[in-house]
Amino acid sequence: MTIRRKTLVVLKGYPRLSETFIAQELLGLERAGFDLTLISMRKPTDKKRHPIHDEIKARVVYLPEYLHNEPLRVLRGLIGSWKRPGFRPLLRQFWTDLLRDKTRNRFRRFGQALVLAHEWPDAGEWLHAHFIHTPASVTAYTSILTGVPWTCSAHAKDIWTSPDWELTEKLAKARWSVTCTRSGFEHMRQLTDRKDEVHLSYHGLDLTRFGHFDQRRSDRDGTDKSDPVRILSVGRAVPKKGYDILLQALAQLSPDINWQFTHIGGGDELSKLKPLAESLGISDRIFWKGALAQEEVLSHYRQSDIFALACRVAADGDRDGLPNVLVEASSQNLVCISTNISGIPELLTGGENGFVVPPENPRLLAVAIERAIREPDLRRRLGLAAGRRVREHFDHTSSIRQLTRLFEDEWQKS
Repeated sequence: MTIRRKTLVVLKGYPRLSETFIAQELLGLERAGFDLTLISMRKPTDKKRHPIHDEIKARVVYLPEYLHNEPLRVLRGLIGSWKRPGFRPLLRQFWTDLLRDKTRNRFRRFGQALVLAHEWPDAGEWLHAHFIHTPASVTAYTSILTGVPWTCSAHAKDIWTSPDWELTEKLAKARWSVTCTRSGFEHMRQLTDRKDEVHLSYHGLDLTRFGHFDQRRSDRDGTDKSDPVRILSVGRAVPKKGYDILLQALAQLSPDINWQFTHIGGGDELSKLKPLAESLGISDRIFWKGALAQEEVLSHYRQSDIFALACRVAADGDRDGLPNVLVEASSQNLVCISTNISGIPELLTGGENGFVVPPENPRLLAVAIERAIREPDLRRRLGLAAGRRVREHFDHTSSIRQLTRLFEDEWQKS
């Protein structure tokens, strides 16, 4: 008999344009028969939303993002919780955590857990956290208070910016955890004795949304001023994406090459990147598109010649896992140029299906971009190989099957 439990999925924010890989997973689980309620720790700030968000039927419940903005909800959560058997254990865990992490953030997660446990939407029977940092904190606290078990999906920043003690404790308490890159998987396994309860699960791509692109890529080689090579990047303008490095690389391209660069995405760093492009003398070749809907992004993948993303490890340890945009671009046979950090080499192999260079190196990045510009036959060959790899190894249906099996196995035991 197929077992399905009402599952409360705790998210940092929903919906978010930069986290369509999560939305894709939620929709896949719904289609597999899961009954979900989404618990968002903050309200959306994006002005646009992807079509996939409109297909997800799950109800969304928003916790108080800042406790002082909704004091009555927090007070009701506190009053409704202090007679529960789990309240004293929760206080002990909260105090232990607070001594190691003396931040307002810790109080916020405690308050959000009180509200969630008190309101307990839709008679939830299971908790699942997306991200092992703050969403997992709320989830773990709620689990202590209610006795409802929990599981976790970890991704990138949440793994690499969390202290080891916190990851170790959460991995000990979650029934199982999954993550989406081998580097994150190996790091998490090093921090727990329950290694068999840590799983590698690539998000993959919904290939019905990113259908096979069977048209021949252009022969643009940078020699025609009226038809410049089209370079594309999609991603939030944040330090870990390395857009300052990419702009420096573009400025180092040979002056005889005709190119244009399009950036899609929002982000706080745009206010710094645009002046940087001016100072480098390349602003007239750059189109800043801001955030776009998925169908518009797909159109850009299909019209471009090269995709570039200069991922790096940021000063605070933040980094990408395997950026979904690289999988999306590769699915359209668009040659990708990126760096060798985190899970990127799990998709791209330099010389086989893309270009991979060290991070923080605009000169080597410029060399790779220039070669891709001047050799359209090479970039077509690499792009086709990348498309094959995505279709063979990054179809999201395999991830949904794996997650379904993990949930059902756990529910069978409980």
